[in-house]
Amino acid sequence: MLNTIMKTMGVSTLTKASKGSLVAIAAALLVSYAGYTGLQSHVASQAAKPAASTVRLQETGSTLLFPLFQAWVPAYKKVAPNVLITPAGTGSGVGIQDATSGAVQIGASDAFMSNGQLAKAPGILNIPLAISAQQIMYNLPGVKQNVHLKLTGNVIAQMFEGKIKYWNDPQVAKLNKGVKLPHLLVSPIHRIDGSGDTFLFTTFMTDTNPVWSQTVNLGTSVTWPQVQTSLGAVGNNGVVQQAQKVKGSIAYVGISWLDNGLKAGLGEALVQNKAGKFLLPTPATISAAAGQMIKQTPKDERLSLIYAPGANSYPIINYEYAIVNKKQASPAVATAVRNLLLWGISPTGGNKQMFMNKVHFLPLPASIAPLSRAQINEIK
Repeated sequence: MLNTIMKTMGVSTLTKASKGSLVAIAAALLVSYAGYTGLQSHVASQAAKPAASTVRLQETGSTLLFPLFQAWVPAYKKVAPNVLITPAGTGSGVGIQDATSGAVQIGASDAFMSNGQLAKAPGILNIPLAISAQQIMYNLPGVKQNVHLKLTGNVIAQMFEGKIKYWNDPQVAKLNKGVKLPHLLVSPIHRIDGSGDTFLFTTFMTDTNPVWSQTVNLGTSVTWPQVQTSLGAVGNNGVVQQAQKVKGSIAYVGISWLDNGLKAGLGEALVQNKAGKFLLPTPATISAAAGQMIKQTPKDERLSLIYAPGANSYPIINYEYAIVNKKQASPAVATAVRNLLLWGISPTGGNKQMFMNKVHFLPLPASIAPLSRAQINEIK
């Protein structure tokens, strides 16, 4: 090798001393050459490695949860750039159906699945992500937006049953002394898509009206009473739009759409709770209701939080659920779903107050988060 280097350098005759110097130089060159070729091999091997492969996740369902997923998507892209999430607000009924059929990786629902549904779809998890609420809104000309009408569950039920036909009905007037109520037909607006909001509302109606359970009952889809002035809408956005158009309307609206409803000029009712107090859904009243109920949460986390006891408990609150199959299509997809949901329930991730405030949700309580984490870790 030394002779080759010498010939390359054009050297043929050397003194003993100069030859020794050249040996040292050549040795250094050999070391440098070896290092250079090693670096070349390392760079080449790194270039040959593929970038983290893209994983696509589809989420669909609850229009109440939809604004939260919309807020999560750009934030999570910074955490996991290779995970592309496509959210859609299609109603809780579709969310449950698509998650159980395998059409999507994550279904979103305000309603937990029943025993009957789970019997037909073994391996499906109902994972709480946060706590939300539902408010009752109305379009009542002449009543200022800062005047919150008082309504009981029983009165609301009778409006949806068509038994209370006008806003100045004696039952409504008795609850709202001093408020000038118009002689205006009541137009109840209900969801016509499979809806977790409908599940929450009809559960509250069942708890507060003596005949609702025998007539309408509860569910994500129900047969509504035949009322001439009633109207149907798709999604919370459709409900708000319909209510804005129709004077005399009353509707149940998921709290993530509260700001939209207020911007549309709708009023927000004070709803009577189990203790007889009339309340708005606020962080304090939602938290009070949650505090009364969450200790009953079972391992599978399927629990109604509607109509909690307590003087300061708002009556219509709930867990917001991710509906997920334990068995995903591949290990990569399973890992992506697990990591997203673990981030979603983390107080330093998707449960940060900045995300919760946007949609008027409460973070998952610290005592419940371990149950959700345990379920998430079952996803394989």
